[in-house]
Amino acid sequence: MKLYAPSTIRQIKEEYGFRLSKSLGQNFLTDKNIIDKIIEESFINENDLVIEIGPGIGVLTSEAAAQAGKIIAVEIDKNLIPILQNTLGEYDNVEILNKDILKTDLNEVIQQNSEINGQPVKAVRIIGNLPYYITTPIIMKILEDGVKADSITIMMQKEVADRIKAEAGKKTYGALSVAVQYYCTVHHVANVPKEVFMPQPKVDSTVIRLDIRKEKPVDLKDEKIFFQCVKAGFGQRRKTMLNSLTGVCGLSKEQVGRVMESIGIDSGRRAETMSIVEFAKLANSVYDLIRN
Repeated sequence: MKLYAPSTIRQIKEEYGFRLSKSLGQNFLTDKNIIDKIIEESFINENDLVIEIGPGIGVLTSEAAAQAGKIIAVEIDKNLIPILQNTLGEYDNVEILNKDILKTDLNEVIQQNSEINGQPVKAVRIIGNLPYYITTPIIMKILEDGVKADSITIMMQKEVADRIKAEAGKKTYGALSVAVQYYCTVHHVANVPKEVFMPQPKVDSTVIRLDIRKEKPVDLKDEKIFFQCVKAGFGQRRKTMLNSLTGVCGLSKEQVGRVMESIGIDSGRRAETMSIVEFAKLANSVYDLIRN
């Protein structure tokens, strides 16, 4: 399949009577260098199962299909299905699902496609150009559901990527940074200017690869308490941890102070200065206190 230029995309829209959906945040990538970079950095090979989120008109899908054992392309817009069936018709290793990714059991999809040509799948790779408005829910669903994938290589709004990549002490560091870095190692792939999309969005994008960890970076006694502490800490960024954590798991301000003192963390610090390791120590100490 040839890469689609903006003029060709317009022809497809006219031929199929297709209209872009603002509610679905549809912006189609047309730059081959970026597409090649996504495929290269996804490390896709012939024994891999690839799940693509939001294939659009199939530009990225066709490039991935040339490398992968099988592609499952999950597209929510029913109007794009006949277009995809046409543009991807030459590939016998592509399956198109007209589904909402947020309502799709990806582990079930993976289980149903555990073999390719009679051989076990070597790796599961998730790729996609995510709509800006729903990027975070999609990422967190994949991670919190424990989807049995090896990596997620996705394009998103640069601002969201900056938050995901941020380290403690940076202004962009927040609950999303901690959550994604708890589940994954984060790799920057490419910066993508808004000019390479059809239609052109108002902001630039970034491609990152999230390699899902086989082992978590910290040992937690209770994962739920860990995320409660993280959420509370970043809930009101200007507050100190002492004030932010008061009420978490029913703790009084005095109890929070004692907990933080016991692990050697100043209760006057703010969440944006706390590393994942420090949040883990805090959560484990909270667990010990409420269980004793």
